[in-house]
This record gives sequence, structure tokens and C-alpha cells, in this order.
Amino acid sequence: MKIVLAFDSFKGTLSAAEVCEIVSRAFCGVLPGTQLRCLPLADGGEGMAEAWHAACGGAWMHTEVSGPWGNPSRAAWLLLEDGTAVLETAACAGLELARRTRGLDPASTTTRGLGELLLAARDAGARRVLLGLGGSATNDAGAGMAHALGWRFLDGGGEPFCPTGGSLIRVARCIPPAESYPLPVSAACDVTNPLFGNQGAAYVYAPQKGADAAMVRLLDEGLRHFACCADALLPALPQTPGAGAAGGLGWGVLAFLNGMLAPGVDLLLEQVGFEALLEGAALVITGEGRMDAQTLHGKAPMGVMRRARALGVPVVGLCGCLAEGAAEALTQAGFAELFAATKTPQPLEKLRRTCREDLFRAAEKAARWTLAQGVFS
Repeated sequence: MKIVLAFDSFKGTLSAAEVCEIVSRAFCGVLPGTQLRCLPLADGGEGMAEAWHAACGGAWMHTEVSGPWGNPSRAAWLLLEDGTAVLETAACAGLELARRTRGLDPASTTTRGLGELLLAARDAGARRVLLGLGGSATNDAGAGMAHALGWRFLDGGGEPFCPTGGSLIRVARCIPPAESYPLPVSAACDVTNPLFGNQGAAYVYAPQKGADAAMVRLLDEGLRHFACCADALLPALPQTPGAGAAGGLGWGVLAFLNGMLAPGVDLLLEQVGFEALLEGAALVITGEGRMDAQTLHGKAPMGVMRRARALGVPVVGLCGCLAEGAAEALTQAGFAELFAATKTPQPLEKLRRTCREDLFRAAEKAARWTLAQGVFS
């Protein structure tokens, strides 16, 4: 019989491919002869291109672009056979890149490298772009990206400059380039935050990027001001769900690229023909590092569960850690059963030492439950 394993990465410990491999070994030990189909997933953060490569193949490309601090940085991206370019914001404006250079400061970091990466995809002959928004170190609403694509931003004195999150408040005029970006862009976005306000980019996400309370207020004011300045030129509404993703880059994709936002897992599942992969499957197992209330709102396991359940295939959740009270909500949503590698949250350093063994044991429990339930009878 056939089981489909469709996992997102366990952030900070295991890649999606590693999770699939560990779960496969456990199930083969308990249920020998089972046909296992592995599908590593990504919701738009770091590792998205690797997940697409595992599912679809393609050629790895490398381009030198501006990093989050403007320093030269070599970014990897994927070009699929059908001409789709898979890009990650994290590869050129990501948190880890910022940490390794000068540290975190969303008032000063830039998405300029992403604009350069978009130009590289165009010049390489790409026909469309799939962009992962997750893992950004920025809060510039995509202004740096737009500047690299030919947009001009002038201050009150008429002087051009490339805005960052902290200097968006200085923008007095936005001047579009002679030609708009030619490729259709779909951005993987798994949040619904607006551009600004209490639930916007600055207040919700900037503290994770190094902002204190005063900087958060400055960044939010800058986003409000920038959207107002650009309002006459750009159709994107700052209240659009997802506009606040990646420090406002969600809004930047809509405004500067005329792109679209979609859950990252849906983009991948559609590309690989997930429904066809489920043909003949008796069970789907999916999960991520931590399953909690956020899992219910656009995360990869939820996207997998909904599609599988629609075809009558039961779904088991297998994660690193299950938040208190989440089991009931997740089973009510449609998961047949849930298993966790650890019962309580653990320090990241400890998890890195034991995560493989912990996950293997949890996967064995899931396999024994599968056998006891008579899924294969």
C-alpha cells in the first residue's frame, strides 16, 4: 500500500527532506513493503527553492547581488525546465545573512538584492517567477527591490535615494521606470497581516528582526507615509491580506510588480499535481516543527490536509512539538491523529542534539498506530 509523506522543515533543526527520510525509515521498519512517496514542502521561507528542486528538478543558478546591508552576496536560485524561476527573499535579504554581516536592524537593511535577483531571472530567460517571502531581515515595503528595478524615490529636496525601513518617512515622490517588470510574479505568503497598524509588518514582525519599541513606531509611520505617497501611482491597498508579509514586501510585490500573493504550499502542490500523487494512497502524513493555532491558518500541513481530506484520504500530523491545546483544534479541523517528537518545548541546542532520534521514535509510534487502526486492511 501507499503512504504519502509531505513535510515542511522543522525550523532550526531538520530540513523537509531530512524529516521525510527519518519518517520513511521508521515506517519501513514497522510496515515493511509499504510504498512511500516523499514530498518535501516549503511555505515560502528559507529552503523553498530546495523543496521545489526535490519535487520538480531544475538547474541551480548563482548570482552576486546586494545583501541586506548592501554588501556583495552570492544568492542561489532555481530555474525549472518550464521557465519558472524560484527565488527566496532569504537568499538576498534574509535574517541569517544580516546576522552574519552587521547584525539585525530593520530600519537600515534593504531588499535591493531581491530586485537584482529578479533582473537576473529575467536575463536568464525565465518566463515567470515564484518568490518566497519568508525569512526577511527588512521592513522597507520592497522599496529597495523597486529601486533596483528602476523606480526613483525623491526626498523633500528633490534628491534621489534608495529608501530603507527607517527612511521611508523621507519619501516625497515616487517615479516609475520607463518599463515595468515583464515577468508574472507569484509570491508565497502564509500570513494575512496588513501593511501597517497594530497587526501590520512593523508591530508584528519587526521586533523579531531587532527593532525596539521606538523603532517599531518609526517603521510603522514610514510604511503609512510611503503607502500614502505611492497611492496615486500604485493600485495595491495596504489593507490587502498579506501586504505586511516580509516587512511590507507583500505590498511591494502587489504594488511594484503587479504580482499576486498565495499560500506557498498551494503553489507547490499545484505545480507537482498533488491530487494525482494521492491516487491509491491509504494515508498522508504531514507536519512541521511546531503545530499550533497558526497551523490552522495557511501553514503547509493544513494545505496538505485539506486537499487530502477532499479526496477521502486520512491525514496524520507528525511534528517536533505540539502546542498545548492544539491537538483538539487540529483534530476538529480534520487530522485523524497527531504525534509529537517532544512533549514540551526544549532549548534549540538540546533539540539539535536529539531531534533525529526523537522524531524517529515518534514516527514509529505513528506507524504502529497506523497498523493498529487497520488503515491497510
